[in-house]
Amino acid sequence: MRRAIALAAANHGLTAPNPSVGCVLEKDGAVLAEAATAPGGRPHAEEQALVAAGSAARGATAWVTLEPCGARSSGVPSCAERLAAAGVRRVVVACEDPSPYASGKGIERLRAAGVEVETGLLAEEAAPLYAHWLAAHAAAAKD
Repeated sequence: MRRAIALAAANHGLTAPNPSVGCVLEKDGAVLAEAATAPGGRPHAEEQALVAAGSAARGATAWVTLEPCGARSSGVPSCAERLAAAGVRRVVVACEDPSPYASGKGIERLRAAGVEVETGLLAEEAAPLYAHWLAAHAAAAKD
């Protein structure tokens, strides 16, 4: 997860309107692929890592700094759908995402597809990357 956090930190401030997310795909102790949200917010970290890993992603663990999106504004498959379709076995998430495109939907989609999900790993280390994102969406939820 620390590697995923470092990847996200490297693009912090460059990915608006989306937050910078880091994703590392690992299987049998070896890193298959890693990515961060691209400048301008697309493509997302998970989609880039999945493309780089190809079919090797089946059975892998994804270490992700922010909950994978459960829906996309563009209507394309969400990161949660992509991870499940690729056959990722386990997703470890540092921080949950209160935005309308995640807000538990990503985690729910993954679990519904039979993917093991863990949350909160190194959340304290990842949270500073998302302070503005989390605050903005928490305030919007109160309105």
